[in-house]
Amino acid sequence: MGLPPPAPLLLGLLLLLGIPRPLWGDLVFLPAFIRMTGPAVTASLVGGTEDVTVSLTLLQDKEGLLPVPACGVLTNETGDWSLTVTPTVNALEVTVRLERGRQRCSSNETESSSESPCMVQALLVSASRNSSCLAHLLIRVEIYANSSLAHNASENVTVIPNQVYQPLGPCPCNLTAGACDVRCCCDQECSSDLTELFREACFTGIFGGDVSPDSDHLCSVQESRGAPGWFPFLCVQSSPANSPFLGYFYHGSLSSQRRASFGVHLHADLRDLSDFGYKQGDPIMTVDKTYFTIPQVSLAGQCVQNAPVAFLHNFDVRCATNLEAYQEQDGGVIHAKIKNGAVGGIVTPRVTYEEAADPDAFITRTGTLLSNESASRNVNVEEHYIFRWNNNTISEITVKIIRAEINAHQKGIMTQRFTVKFLSYNSGEAKEFSGNPGYQLGKPVRALDINRMNNERTLHLWQSAGRGLCTSATFKPVLFGEDTLSGCLLEVGIHENCTRLRENAAELLDSLVQATHVAMRGNSDYSDPSDGWLEIIRADAADPGAAPPLSVHGLCADVPARLHIRILVSDAGAVEGMTQHEIVGVETRFSTVNWQFQCGLTCEDKADLFPVSASVQFIKIPAQLPRPLTRFQINFTEYDCNRNEVCWPQLLYPLTHYYQGEPYSQCVAKGLLLVSFFVLAAFLSNPWTRTCKANA
Repeated sequence: MGLPPPAPLLLGLLLLLGIPRPLWGDLVFLPAFIRMTGPAVTASLVGGTEDVTVSLTLLQDKEGLLPVPACGVLTNETGDWSLTVTPTVNALEVTVRLERGRQRCSSNETESSSESPCMVQALLVSASRNSSCLAHLLIRVEIYANSSLAHNASENVTVIPNQVYQPLGPCPCNLTAGACDVRCCCDQECSSDLTELFREACFTGIFGGDVSPDSDHLCSVQESRGAPGWFPFLCVQSSPANSPFLGYFYHGSLSSQRRASFGVHLHADLRDLSDFGYKQGDPIMTVDKTYFTIPQVSLAGQCVQNAPVAFLHNFDVRCATNLEAYQEQDGGVIHAKIKNGAVGGIVTPRVTYEEAADPDAFITRTGTLLSNESASRNVNVEEHYIFRWNNNTISEITVKIIRAEINAHQKGIMTQRFTVKFLSYNSGEAKEFSGNPGYQLGKPVRALDINRMNNERTLHLWQSAGRGLCTSATFKPVLFGEDTLSGCLLEVGIHENCTRLRENAAELLDSLVQATHVAMRGNSDYSDPSDGWLEIIRADAADPGAAPPLSVHGLCADVPARLHIRILVSDAGAVEGMTQHEIVGVETRFSTVNWQFQCGLTCEDKADLFPVSASVQFIKIPAQLPRPLTRFQINFTEYDCNRNEVCWPQLLYPLTHYYQGEPYSQCVAKGLLLVSFFVLAAFLSNPWTRTCKANA
C-alpha cells in the first residue's frame, strides 16, 4: 500500500512554490515535505506570521486522487493526530504528533511481511489568514510494525538470569534474531526440517550450545572417556548442574557508571595514618584531622586553593588571583597545629614576613583608581614553606611570607607564588643538590659561570604570561630528564633595523644560558671547577653584526629565532639498586629564519610579532659501547632474545648480567643455597636410602 500517483505531483508543486518564497518574504513551511516514521515531526513556519492560523487535515484518497486543499474547515484535532504551534523568534514551530499508538498490524500480517509499513497516511498542514491559504506542509506517514508505536517497550523487559545457577548465553551461536542460524542446532528459531539439513555439521563445544559440559574431574566421566586406573581415587562427586563453566561468558558483576570529572577529588572520609609516621606521598594532617593545604596547580592548569601538601613532594607554582576576590589566609598558617608523624607530636609553623620590593611586578592593573583615599591593605604575593624532616617525621616548619601594600580599592590580577621544600633536619642552610651523586629526574640542571664571582647558575627556559611577550616572560629552570619547548613573542616594526633585530633576538636567546659549565653529577661542588664540570659547547654562535647585502624595509635575513639545547646523559652505575644518571655533554645551537613583516590589506606602521623559542632535548647514550655481534650471533638468529620467544642466554636469569633487581653477590649466595637444598633432597631420596640399607 502506498500513496496515490498524484501525491508526487502535489509534492513537486509544493516544493516548486515553496523554495523561492522565503527570499520574497512570503509565508512558507521549512521543510515543505516530511517523511514521518516516528511519533512526532516538527517544521518551522517563517515569513509574516501575524494573524496566521495553522490547521491540520487528513488527506483521504478517493479513486486514486487527493482532494484539493482547502483552508476554511480545518481543525486542530484530526482522529489520532494533534497539532501544536509554538511561537519563536520570527517564526512558528509546528509539531504534529500521534496521540496514541494504534494496533494497525495483526500478528499474521507481521509474520507474513515484517518489512511493509502497517500505517500509511497523508497529512496536510496549512497556514491561512482570513480563510485564505498561504502555505502548505505535506507529511507522508510510514510507521512499521516493529517500531516503538506498535509495541510497548515495558512489556519486553529482558530478564537476565543469575549466572551462578544458569548460563547467561545458552546458545552462543544464535547470532541472528528472528532467523535460523546455519549449523546452530540449539537455535530455537530453526525448524526441524532445517535442522535436519545440517545436523551432522553442528557447531560443537560451548559455542554450539554445550555451555555446561561435564568437567573432566567428575567421577561420572570415567567410563565414557577412558580415564586412567588411579582416576577413581582423585575424582570429584558433584552434581552436573554445578558446572565450573557457569559465568564463562559473563562475570555477572555490576558496577555503577562513573562520570568523568576534571575537578580535584578529595575523599570525604579522611584516613589519618600520620600517628604511625609519614610515608612519601602521604598528605600532611593537622590536629583537627584535616589536610594541611596550600594552593597548587592541577593537571588542567587551574589553581586549586585547598590542595593537600604531600610528604617529601616539593613544588613551585604560580597562581593568578583576582584582587576583588582575594582573602588573606596567612592567619590560619600562624595558628595551624600540624602532626609531626609521632603519637601526640605537634609542630607549629614559624612565620616571618618581608615586604615586596616591587609590588607592580606581581599585580596587573585592570582599572584606574577614581578616588585618592589613603586606605590600604596587605596582600601575600609569595609564600615559601620549608619542612624539616627526620626519617618519617616532621621536626620543623618555617614559612616566609612576602607581602605587598596596595590600595584597598585596587582592581586587577595578582600573580602569587607558592613554594614547598622538604629538607633534612641536619642539612643546615646548604644549597639543595639535584641528586647524590647522580641526577634525579625532575631536578634542576646545575650550571656554573667561571667568569663571575657569584658563579652559581642554572639553565633557563621562558614561562610566558599574558600576551606572551618576551618583555613580560619569566624564567623557569631546565629540569633533568624533561624534554621541553618554550617561547615568547618579540614586537617588531615595519621599519625595524635588521642589525638591531638580530642583536635583540640573540640577546634574548643568550639570556637562557648564562653559564660556561654544567655539572656532570647532581652534587658537584660549585667552589671546585674540577669536581665534575663540563664546558658547554656553543656551536654556530649567532653573529648579529654579519649583515647580509639585502636591505629592504620589512624584510630581514638570518635572524636568530630558536635555541637548541642538547644534553647527553648516560647511566653511571647504581647505588643501593638505584640507577645513577650523569651528564656527559651539553651543546647549544642557534637556528635562523628570514623575517618578513606581515601586512594585511595595507602595510600599516604597527608592531608585528616575531616568535623566538628554545628547546631542550635529553639524549641517552650507553655508558660503554655495546659489544659487537659475533659471526655466530649474526648467522644464527634463533639465539637472539629480541627475535624469539625462547631466550637461551637467559636460562639462568638471576645469575646473568641481565638481572638488575639485586646485587650480583646476593644472587650468587641465593643460588648456592638453592643448590644445597637440591643436593640435600637428592641425598635423602629413596635410591640413596636403599643403597645405605643394602650396604648395612
